[in-house]
Amino acid sequence: MVTAVTENKVFFVGAGPGDAELITVKGARLLREAEVVVFAGSLVDRELVRTYAPNAAVYDSAGMTLEETTQVLAEAVIAGKKTVRLHTGDPSIFGAIQEQMAELDQLGIGYQVVPGVTSAFAAAATLKQELTLPEVTQTVVITRLAGKTPVPEREALVRTAAIGATMVIYLSVAMIEQVVRELLQGGAYREQTPVAVVAKATWPDEQVVEGTLADIAARVKDAGIGKQALIVVGDVLGARRNGLKAKSLLYDKGFSHEFREGIVG
Repeated sequence: MVTAVTENKVFFVGAGPGDAELITVKGARLLREAEVVVFAGSLVDRELVRTYAPNAAVYDSAGMTLEETTQVLAEAVIAGKKTVRLHTGDPSIFGAIQEQMAELDQLGIGYQVVPGVTSAFAAAATLKQELTLPEVTQTVVITRLAGKTPVPEREALVRTAAIGATMVIYLSVAMIEQVVRELLQGGAYREQTPVAVVAKATWPDEQVVEGTLADIAARVKDAGIGKQALIVVGDVLGARRNGLKAKSLLYDKGFSHEFREGIVG
């Protein structure tokens, strides 16, 4: 591979969670303009590429190594072609882009990251659920269970679960029993804590399974969900059912801020 400094660049684009309309306007424009596209075929719907980049040379990275994807991207950029590396969801969440950018740095090739809608927010939309609620939680933890990719010991699920915040767990539904055990061992969640599992959020074959930590593992197994699913845990999921105890100050009639004077009485 030839090392060359060029003004052309690679665009790392977030494809969104599945629904082709959930790609950003900028992401769609860059795909339309692209002459070469390397996309994560195991997770990104090929229809999205067909829709926005029908005339581009397309490479499915599912069967490629880091060195192979880097070579395709580098050769395209050096040849002056508009180049997109298309990732599922948002590239910054479990997207493995840092290693790709490091390779491009060594070659003197520039890049830009275009954010996308990550599946955590697609799942929340499917559930019609705000993930942060006053006096329930103001924190969202995005994490995963250790598998082939290790997790630092300080971030073990049993430790992060001790916070009791809303938790969105990626890449772990195949180990749902272990997830439940560690969540309960954390001490903040209870068997009655509500859980939702959203598989393939926003895809045509999306599935939603709801329950509690006491029964979610069995429900997930019965539904046949084994991959491409998020586990959402926390008391926010039961807030509507239990009655909202507090509301945001932002729209409270008695709350004053720079755009509105509060009404007293």
